[in-house]
Amino acid sequence: MPDYEARHIIEAMRSGVPSRAVGRCFSEARPNLMRHIQEQLDRAEQGHSSGMIVRGRYGEGKTHLLNTVLSMAYERNMVVTMLPLSMESPMDKLHVLYPAIVSHTYLPGREQPGFLDRMRGLSVTAPQSLELQEFARDQLDCDKLYYLFRGYLKNLDNDEAEFMLRADLEGGFMSTAAVKRIYRSTFHEIAKTRVNFAKTQHTMDYLFFLSRFFRTMGYQGWVILFDEAELMGRLAKKARMNFYRNMASFLMPDSRLANTFSLFAFTDSYVSEVIEHKHDWRNLEELYPEDPEPMRSVMKQIENSNQLVPLSQEEVRRVIRKIRDFHAAAYDWQPGESEDELLRVADNSGYLLRTRLRAVIETLDQDYQYGSFQDISVGELQKETYAEEETPSLDALDQWGR
Repeated sequence: MPDYEARHIIEAMRSGVPSRAVGRCFSEARPNLMRHIQEQLDRAEQGHSSGMIVRGRYGEGKTHLLNTVLSMAYERNMVVTMLPLSMESPMDKLHVLYPAIVSHTYLPGREQPGFLDRMRGLSVTAPQSLELQEFARDQLDCDKLYYLFRGYLKNLDNDEAEFMLRADLEGGFMSTAAVKRIYRSTFHEIAKTRVNFAKTQHTMDYLFFLSRFFRTMGYQGWVILFDEAELMGRLAKKARMNFYRNMASFLMPDSRLANTFSLFAFTDSYVSEVIEHKHDWRNLEELYPEDPEPMRSVMKQIENSNQLVPLSQEEVRRVIRKIRDFHAAAYDWQPGESEDELLRVADNSGYLLRTRLRAVIETLDQDYQYGSFQDISVGELQKETYAEEETPSLDALDQWGR
């Protein structure tokens, strides 16, 4: 009988689409890097926060690595955010990035994002709630979240107020004055804030608060995975400096970002194509001659970051062995190809890991469907042309119509 979980894994690998299931089942490669990540997850569980960067070529397994880390975090009862950086979720503007972080955050064991429902079980006087209120009042740069959080818990039966406060917690930031109005109508007392909230200055408060909330609610930590970070290289030079500055908040985090591990994935060419080709060291000196930190430290970390080296032949062989077993389980048959034959197919299919593994699956597909297979090779690439077709004359159209 076919194994449908195995079929899901094979179809995901065939399509080349990154999958959590594939990340969970193919996690043995690159043992040194995985051991280092395990150590960082251990540190997060123990209360320490850290971040790291990995670089790799296109198709070499960066997103697969992030999916593997996601599975590792879930097994440890950790909250996970997995988010590709883009113009819609840019790291240079934390107040724009924050709503994207919220909408891509998953509690362990859940298929859908979201976590605010965990607040619904709290009352204003619950021990966890009192701990969070004290943290929001005394340890954040702006105490708006203290009044916001208390107001949210007290207004769970007030649809309009709950909606407004919930929207703020999800990144639809309200002004301090609006929060004060809701607080006064709820508790019949004036909210005396120390600092007026400004989203361009105080968004990190929300991330500090979330990390504390996850720990208070019994989770072992928070893992934040940023994919496709190289897209930030398209920003203008000052925006790129803001990108590096905000990266530092995750790579060298404030102690208030508790129990958190952050991982950024870049293409291998980012250093040459952005930092060097776009002269980011010179840009840093021009824009911030007196105060280059933390941008300088982040750029050095990118240059010296862990690189995803190609898998060894033995690692590729182990992956092929698992693919063969999954394919057999997925379609309830016994492949005739040996590991050596499939390894030869992979070796003849270019250098990209993704392409090599897809060639192996296509070989197994051919054998399953036709009882034999042919060698798979890449032919000459066609060059696309963009010349416009000649517009026919009216006489020609009339003649064609006849």
